[in-house]
Amino acid sequence: MGFHHPAFIAGAFEHPTRHAPDKSVAQLHAECAHGALADAGLSLDDVDGYFCAADAPGGIPALMADYMNLRLRHIDGTESGGCSYIAHVGHAATAIAQGRCSVALVTLAGKPRSSGQATGTEIRQIPPERPAAPFEQPYAWTVAGMYGMLARRHMHEYGTTMEQLAWVKVAASHHAQHNPHALLRTVYTTDDVLASPLVADPLRRLDCCVITDGGGALVLVHPSIARSLKRPLVGVRGFAETIRTNEAGRLDLLQTGAAVTGPRAFAEAGLAPADVKYASVYDNFTIMVALQLEDLGFCAKGEGGRFVADGNLISGVGKLPWNTDGGGMCNNHPQNRGGITKVIEAVRQLRGEAHPAVQVPGCDIALASGPGLVMGAGHAHATVLLERLP
Repeated sequence: MGFHHPAFIAGAFEHPTRHAPDKSVAQLHAECAHGALADAGLSLDDVDGYFCAADAPGGIPALMADYMNLRLRHIDGTESGGCSYIAHVGHAATAIAQGRCSVALVTLAGKPRSSGQATGTEIRQIPPERPAAPFEQPYAWTVAGMYGMLARRHMHEYGTTMEQLAWVKVAASHHAQHNPHALLRTVYTTDDVLASPLVADPLRRLDCCVITDGGGALVLVHPSIARSLKRPLVGVRGFAETIRTNEAGRLDLLQTGAAVTGPRAFAEAGLAPADVKYASVYDNFTIMVALQLEDLGFCAKGEGGRFVADGNLISGVGKLPWNTDGGGMCNNHPQNRGGITKVIEAVRQLRGEAHPAVQVPGCDIALASGPGLVMGAGHAHATVLLERLP
């Protein structure tokens, strides 16, 4: 007997814009929804489950459900930062398996680029009601500063070099050159990355992801519906999520939530890292790719820098084809939340719909994984394993 898939991703859509000053956030959500439903061969009238996070207008499902006039049996507004949408895939598959809905819509959208956000370098404003606020806010921390500390610690512990980590950006750029919608289509070298301006020592500008408007959407359906749609069958095979606390100040800065979600997702799927043909791994900063690849089991702890070096993430060249759309590094990071685009590109790879220059031959198992919020200041993580059926 084969593996039983609780649900299938029947529709996936990434908004083509990277700058949308003329659109409302609600409009972007709705356009993404229409795109994913059209991809599945369904309409808004078919949707009976809706999943969104805090990027939705008002931060709750009700307002977008009203805007799109959805008639719902199930809603889920789980907020875990950028990995919310990877988590929503697991939540939707569970809800479908439990009979709570049969067609689940997941949307993301936002406009940080047109509103002029400098997400990584501005002082992070913490709501005063957060328990840690009086202890964190006086130090005026930045997101890039936090991840700079992670990079420096990895370099100290394992001898990692910034030239090794620069290969993350290089790999992303080799893929993005083939994506007509990617924000950055320049092919970078490690020298380019190392010569870019310092942002938060040792991280440089090209160690950081892009800031974009836009969004994306997914449609998950019951297996019986999936088989009636005449679309490629992309099943949800394994899923896990976690919250990584700061452990009362004893946080290990070199272990991400992937150390929890990776093993759990692989165990649920009955798979191992060696089974993965393509990996979408959230790339907000180069160091986070190396850390997650270690924690997901693709290489040993401390080997992340060496693993990503020399083109090992470039499709057709390296041992682990990764973020073949250009990822958050070069393609798209809508609303500063990259989880949904990771799932979308994994779906493209499994369907054989990625650009021919980066398509992984015989891609039948794909992983989408990533963090939410900020490592060291409230960190979530989610991983999903997807399978293409004949």
